[in-house]
Amino acid sequence: METVLKPLIEQRADPYIYKHTDGYYYFTASVPLYDRIELRRATTIAGLATAPTVDAWIKPDTGPYSELIWAPELHFNMGAWYVYFAAAPSREIKDKLFQHRMYAIRNTNANPLEGIWEFMGQVDTGIDSFCLDATTFSHKGVLYYLWAQKDKDIEGNSNLYIAPMKTPWQIEGKPVMLSKPEFDWETRGFWVNEGPSVLRRNGKIFISYSASATDHNYAMGLLVADEDADLLDPAAWSKAREPVFRTCYDHGIYGPGHNSFTYAEDGDTVMLVYHARTYTEIVGDPLWNPDRHTFVKPLRWSEDGMPVFGRPSTL
Repeated sequence: METVLKPLIEQRADPYIYKHTDGYYYFTASVPLYDRIELRRATTIAGLATAPTVDAWIKPDTGPYSELIWAPELHFNMGAWYVYFAAAPSREIKDKLFQHRMYAIRNTNANPLEGIWEFMGQVDTGIDSFCLDATTFSHKGVLYYLWAQKDKDIEGNSNLYIAPMKTPWQIEGKPVMLSKPEFDWETRGFWVNEGPSVLRRNGKIFISYSASATDHNYAMGLLVADEDADLLDPAAWSKAREPVFRTCYDHGIYGPGHNSFTYAEDGDTVMLVYHARTYTEIVGDPLWNPDRHTFVKPLRWSEDGMPVFGRPSTL
């Protein structure tokens, strides 16, 4: 019999857990009011649930990044802490989309819950359109930026792009599109590819991502490339035709997605961190429903070295 798990942290969407070399787990996520960047840390994953929170950054009252602070991620790049996040100038919809752009803040203190956070400005991709959900990863000495952005010539809200970085807050070169919404399960409610997260294992690089509307249709897909491939070549990536993680009606877990990966206390077991809802009767726009909760579960692996995501909230 499978064990159903409770959320690790309630009302925290787009969860990101990072295990640092100092022995701490760091957590950040979208808060229900979308008005700040909140951090917490603990020596265990379970400890994050009751760890005190610190407001690293609170949005200004006006300006280009004064509304809807979405999907922060905390990374340690080139000797400093960075939080990447998306923000908009208002809640106004233009051309069927919000007006988000991506931004970065930096903290050079050893403990990012202390010290001063410096606003580094917009992370400009060279494409002036709706964008969000940035993550970074290093591979073979290159720091990469990976994110979701709208292309006016492609149907839908956002596609997935990658580019190398010149600094932890500046990309270098032209963005390369790796994936766009094309399958039925990626285009339910909205045409969306977003929330990418990177995992390296078994000689491969995996990119998980989320697709469709943020209600019970939300589901996760997977891209994979060989670790020796040119990551900036779209042909190096293969895309699963079916979702790898989706709503589980048997367990009452709906719309799992916007995941991150971390490692268990043993330093080897990969843990899947994701948000999901525990009911489907959402009143109004799902965006304003606060009940997307953070869940964590271990990944399993197939004999051919592929991740097995299983079903939401079950071991």
